[in-house]
Amino acid sequence: MTSLSAQFSHKIKTPQELRDILGPMPRKKKAIMCHGVFDVVHPGHVRHLVYAKSKADILIASLTADRHIDKGHYRPHVPQDLRALNLAAFEMVDYVVFDDNPTPIENLEIIQPDFYAKGYEYNPEQKLNPRTQREIEVLEEFGGKMIFTPGDIVYSSSHLINLAPPSIRSEKLLSLMEAAGVTFDDLRDALDAMAGKAVHVVGDTIVDSYTYCAMIGGQTKTPTLSVLFDRKVDYVGGAGIVAKHMKAAGAAVVFSTVLGDDALKDFVLDDLAKAGVNVRAVIDPTRPTVNKNAVVANDYRLLKIDTLDNRPISDDILANLVEEISTVPCDALVFSDFRHGMFNKRTIPQLCEAIPDKVLKVADSQVASRWGNITEFQGFDLVTPNEREARFALADQDSNIAALSDSLIRAGQAGMLVLKIGPRGVVVRVKDMPAPHDFFGVDSFVNNLVDAVGAGDALLAYATLARLVSPHPAVAAILGNMAAACECEYDGNVPVTPDNVRAKIALVEREVRFEED
Repeated sequence: MTSLSAQFSHKIKTPQELRDILGPMPRKKKAIMCHGVFDVVHPGHVRHLVYAKSKADILIASLTADRHIDKGHYRPHVPQDLRALNLAAFEMVDYVVFDDNPTPIENLEIIQPDFYAKGYEYNPEQKLNPRTQREIEVLEEFGGKMIFTPGDIVYSSSHLINLAPPSIRSEKLLSLMEAAGVTFDDLRDALDAMAGKAVHVVGDTIVDSYTYCAMIGGQTKTPTLSVLFDRKVDYVGGAGIVAKHMKAAGAAVVFSTVLGDDALKDFVLDDLAKAGVNVRAVIDPTRPTVNKNAVVANDYRLLKIDTLDNRPISDDILANLVEEISTVPCDALVFSDFRHGMFNKRTIPQLCEAIPDKVLKVADSQVASRWGNITEFQGFDLVTPNEREARFALADQDSNIAALSDSLIRAGQAGMLVLKIGPRGVVVRVKDMPAPHDFFGVDSFVNNLVDAVGAGDALLAYATLARLVSPHPAVAAILGNMAAACECEYDGNVPVTPDNVRAKIALVEREVRFEED
């Protein structure tokens, strides 16, 4: 199957390329330019383009870059590379150009089309919009003219997307992989290369418990639920499962953590030893090992009981962790922060200062009921917070996801940001990469959601290892997101293996190639 990119990418040009193609004015062949988001191309867009084409020989479709779209928190729905190919596939469209600026003014000045077409809603029946007035002034400077298309049919992309968001996971993935020069074999090669990488994980251990019960009913005298106990299952979670994911992926893992002096400590140490993780635990008899116990009945979580002490760790324990961080040899150092005492404003600067040179520095903030601040981990190579954490760190409830990610990577001076946005997947910002490859999204790969707990841990583990073995940020984002999807399809917090991820790769590859099982 020939890809859209292979068939139509020749139509996608830079502004300067279009200027050279069109030549100076006056021209024998007139050119007209339309500008917009074109997130979901609808009949209103088509009529607009058809009308514009009728007024000139050459039709140029100008696209707003992803970073400048603010029509909702999670827009655009379709990434810019795919939006460009969608327009290029129209026979009426001769060229497509990205606009990496907030307004089309700069591109108008460079390309200098004979005409610039705008929708009828911009037609100045009463008062001209200031932005439209500025566009007219620029056009007049080089002899261009504004044209307003008729408005007998109007559709809203936002309205259509809100009614029923189209599923384009496969198309978005293929577009991303083609733009990044990444193949499915590259994903498999990266998985193979993870074996033997040395990783030091530092963070809060959590024991996640599931107490399974059957509903009996309610009490007659008080509003009390009555359940029949069936069984209780414990899993090592928090930073502990991050260590287990990495070990399952083939890495050599050292894990530094703080545990209480109790029975759960013994469970954690035994479980991690069986998994092959080298544990450097500091035992603090003044606090319990963190336990989060979910009471489950008929697949519903009735109640969660937390046993913990979130006091900051003592100076002695901090000194112990600093010594471990500075002396344990590793390829990557991962701070897995759940804000249960290890990480706070006092400890983070000292822990960060102890990180050896030339080590991949990674930080994650997964705080369910407390607040952490991912920007406290300054200058890290990879950070993987969720949207709630990002908005808290920046005190920003309102910005769309593109602006939020841009602000966050600048505030934390991170090399790469993987921002988790729940069932929508992730958005990624990469520092020091040319636009548009510095910002992209990867949709969720979950096909059968069973239990989303622990998805972020799996993403952190596989994205970190992928950054160690592959130069492509897209590989880290895709493999991390696939590992998260695998975790979501299990009940309980269990390690994701390379075979699990390989099976997910194979499934997704069949989907994008329209192959049956």
